Amino acid sequence: MTAVVLGAAAVASACGDGGEGAAARDAADAPRQTTSTATPTLNPDDFTTTIDNPYLPLEPGTRFTYENAAEDDTEEDTERVVVEVTDRTREVMGITTVVVRDTVTVDGETVRESRDWFAQDSTGNVWYFGEETRELENGEVTSTEGSWEAGEDGAHPGIVMPADPRVGAVYPQENAPGVAEDTAEVLSRDESVEVPYGSFDNVVQTKDYTPLEPDMVEHKYYAEGVGLVLEEEVEGGDDRLELVSVERP
Repeated sequence: MTAVVLGAAAVASACGDGGEGAAARDAADAPRQTTSTATPTLNPDDFTTTIDNPYLPLEPGTRFTYENAAEDDTEEDTERVVVEVTDRTREVMGITTVVVRDTVTVDGETVRESRDWFAQDSTGNVWYFGEETRELENGEVTSTEGSWEAGEDGAHPGIVMPADPRVGAVYPQENAPGVAEDTAEVLSRDESVEVPYGSFDNVVQTKDYTPLEPDMVEHKYYAEGVGLVLEEEVEGGDDRLELVSVERP
């Protein structure tokens, strides 16, 4: 789930006019802006671990399960992704974040694990502060590529869901130069989506891309009160990750 914003989306600064909030507002005028190397100063008092953004609620104890419905995915080789909002926290840049555990299995074998760190600012934007990720084969770690932490090695926090995701908004989600540079653009707020978990209207649709993989483009769909319900590759692949169940505390 797999993260400022943008003039029209009016994301308020969480760190004063000279920090990341100002860079966020500039994104509207320069949606392909060059990544800055300056680490912003954020005010921990402006953040909370209560993440109740309607399009990305992350309540501890919630468990989301997704399955890949790509045409070449067989029942014996099904990719499943389980996202668990834990009751654990981690301090990043002096800010207390919620730890979200993400586990990917193929045919029942775990192939990827990650711990992602999120917090919400006082205006309702959900920020992404980094992740620890591990690729596995036969239970052994083969790579930690893609891991990053805001405030380290020139990495900045990004936003994964604005408080008001208006059409045309462009914002960096992951901002670790050369490691993770995902960007999202809001395409629509009135999509209709049907997945195994249910049917949804007035869904927010985003276009997600990164200069690190220029041939790959994804569309993601967020339903109010639920969060991410569908993720599909529209360029560079045919993966279609659908929400199949949600378990709440």
